[in-house]
Order: sequence, then C-alpha cells, then structure tokens
Amino acid sequence: MDEGILLLRLSLAVLVAGHGAQKLLGVFGGAGIKGTAPLFAAWGLQPAAPMVALAGGLEIAGAVSIASGLGTILGVCVVFGTMLVASAVSWKKGLWAAKGGYELPLAYALIALAIGVAGPGAYSIDHAVGLPDMSGITFALGAAVVSALGALPLLLRINRATRAAT
Repeated sequence: MDEGILLLRLSLAVLVAGHGAQKLLGVFGGAGIKGTAPLFAAWGLQPAAPMVALAGGLEIAGAVSIASGLGTILGVCVVFGTMLVASAVSWKKGLWAAKGGYELPLAYALIALAIGVAGPGAYSIDHAVGLPDMSGITFALGAAVVSALGALPLLLRINRATRAAT
C-alpha cells in the first residue's frame, strides 16, 4: 500500500509542478508569466502577472509538499485550491478537456483529496520525522473547505468577469 501511495503522490506532484512551471517558466508548452497574464486578466484575476506568479508558485509548492510527504495535508490543501480555481475558469465549457473543459484540474484536485484521505504513507518526511497523522476523511474534507474558502475571492472575480463577458 505504501508503494502505491508513493506512486500516486509522485505522479500527481510531477504533473502539478509541470502545470505551475508552464505559468512561471514557459516550459512544457506554457507561455510563462508574461504570456499567461492576458488570460488571467480575461478571467478577472487582477493584477494578472502577480496572480500568474502566485498560481504557478503555489502549484509548485503544493507539488513539492506532496512529493516529499512534508506537510502533506497542506500540500493537498494548496493543490486542491489551485485546481478549484483552474476548474472554475473552464466551467462553462463543460467537463471534458477535449472541449476545453475542467476535466484535468478536477482530476488533480480529486487525486489530491485522495492523498489527503490516505495520508502520505511510510515513504514520506511526515512519517520519517514522526509528525502527527493528519490523514483521513475529516482532514481531507477540512483541507477542501479551507481551500475553497481561500479560493473564494478568486472564484468571485472569475464569476464577475464571466457574467460581464456574456
């Protein structure tokens, strides 16, 4: 079981870190901060360039936390929150990524919550240094609520921008 959790943590972390690096560094087909800022501005996320940097930085920080298993529940919280916002910008396009939908960020968010439920496993810094077990459905749902509350101002901005555009 611990090996499976490690594989899940590392897989999610690599993908989410890549997602953040696209924004911050313009790698993996991303546009970097300058190229992504107009998109964030259109979504109502202003000031756009700092918001891009914040989003990319949070995604990478959450990925590092989840990959290393250090403060895992905090990493879960960060990844869930950023992916909640990423899902919101594609909401009107529907679920499926083939139509520009929110399928991918939703999958990342749910995988992060699953890690929150399962915990980081034995192959983690949390376990190695004897940090208290902060896994289980209660902690994962708590992380989701905290993330949603943290994302709420951004979600409201996106909603306003979407309504203004239609």
